[in-house]
Amino acid sequence: MGADLPVLEVDLGTGVRAAFTTRVGGVSVGGYAQLNLGLEVGDDPRRVRANRDAVARWLGAPVAFAHQVHGAGVRIVSRLPAAPHVVVGEGDALVTRSTRLGVGVLVADCVPILLADVASGVVAAVHAGRRGLVAGVVLRAVDEMVAEGARLPQIAAVVGPAICGACYEVPAAMQAEVGSVVRETTSVTSWGTPALDLAAGAAAQLRDRGVRHVSRVNVCTREDDRFYSHRRAGTTHGATGRFAGVIRLLEPPATA
Repeated sequence: MGADLPVLEVDLGTGVRAAFTTRVGGVSVGGYAQLNLGLEVGDDPRRVRANRDAVARWLGAPVAFAHQVHGAGVRIVSRLPAAPHVVVGEGDALVTRSTRLGVGVLVADCVPILLADVASGVVAAVHAGRRGLVAGVVLRAVDEMVAEGARLPQIAAVVGPAICGACYEVPAAMQAEVGSVVRETTSVTSWGTPALDLAAGAAAQLRDRGVRHVSRVNVCTREDDRFYSHRRAGTTHGATGRFAGVIRLLEPPATA
């Protein structure tokens, strides 16, 4: 378990390793089975730490996570905390220039976004739920990447698996509130009620900010049981874990 971990790997350019994990390949049990990476959802911490170690082995470096609060806070990460598996602080996006660690975000219906400017050596991971998207976490993450030396035309982004606009039912007032800030989120469920498409909204914000290379993983977490889903678990009042989007800058190849 680790190097051959089943993940959904994405291409953000030579010199970057990035993926969205699935539920497969870990040691958690019950509603958390198997690769739960969330330490704050009631799972056995020892199992979660073992799962995080497996992801780190796949990535080739330890992964920094933050305490996510559905806000717009962005943290610049240059080194890991002294104690393993301790979060780097509060925030919903992590940016790094280090090749000695990866950065990751945890989700179970919210939108994970991975970004990279390989030429400038800057990568980021973003957690964008409804509140974070409205608060501007996606835009702030891009701005912080630029502040760290990235160039907008060179940034590539992948919007990962999330609950889709045909499944994320919300009250009409909430739909209108979010749509007034990010109009591309407005959607309708497959059964005809108001909904939000957060992934579409995140992709639109990236493009509006000037990110030219934006792709999407068109997978709905509520419909695809390879991924954890808070909404799907809620229908049976069951526990659920968290999967992750993780990204790392690789060491440049040695020259002769």
